[in-house]
Amino acid sequence: MSRSDRVLADAEAVLRRHSDRGRSLSARARERRNAGLIRKVKYAFWAVLAVLLASAVAGFIVPLGVTGVMVALGVIVAALILIALIPTESRVRTETLAQTDLAALPLKTEIWLENQRKALPAPAITLVDSIGVRLETLAPQLERLGEGDPAAQEIRKLLADHLPELVTGYRSIPEPLRREERNGRVPEKQLVDGLSVIDAEIARMSETLASGDLDKLAVQNRFLEIKYQEAKELGQ
Repeated sequence: MSRSDRVLADAEAVLRRHSDRGRSLSARARERRNAGLIRKVKYAFWAVLAVLLASAVAGFIVPLGVTGVMVALGVIVAALILIALIPTESRVRTETLAQTDLAALPLKTEIWLENQRKALPAPAITLVDSIGVRLETLAPQLERLGEGDPAAQEIRKLLADHLPELVTGYRSIPEPLRREERNGRVPEKQLVDGLSVIDAEIARMSETLASGDLDKLAVQNRFLEIKYQEAKELGQ
């Protein structure tokens, strides 16, 4: 069995072992969407209330008449339409990850990954779920790091550079070619291989941060640099 085939088999095993954790990741995405819907409902309520109160106050001064009532209804409808157009969850663009504050980077990366799910093969989605769970663990640990800390720079490089490059490199390949061998490599297997490396690297970073050995985190990043080279060739 080839190394890539073993990675695919491991990915399926991860799905079986961590199905509950995968569901918790999806549940967090649903919670964010539900929170967005609740905010919309609140905005709509306060907008309608504000228009009604303004209309009532204006009615005491100048009779509104049919025209005034129609204007008020028009304002309410326009406000409701604008509120309905507000996204329930903000979409994270790839280029904005590099400018995201370190403490917010895990959540932004998780949202960005969630937006990529539909374009990824099943074994990759399994690893994306695992990465999302690891990002949830990593988030509170990053609150103790400064932006100029070498460890922070390595984490930012992984989440804002390596991970997006890997996924966007895969997505840039025409879908019919993603399972075909190119120069001895299959893009889909390369994607899974690269995500597996990143998943393991985030776990190692989290463990290192927990131990407080920040110098070790910076030095060991060479492991990822070497392992990542094959996956990076996806887009070439």
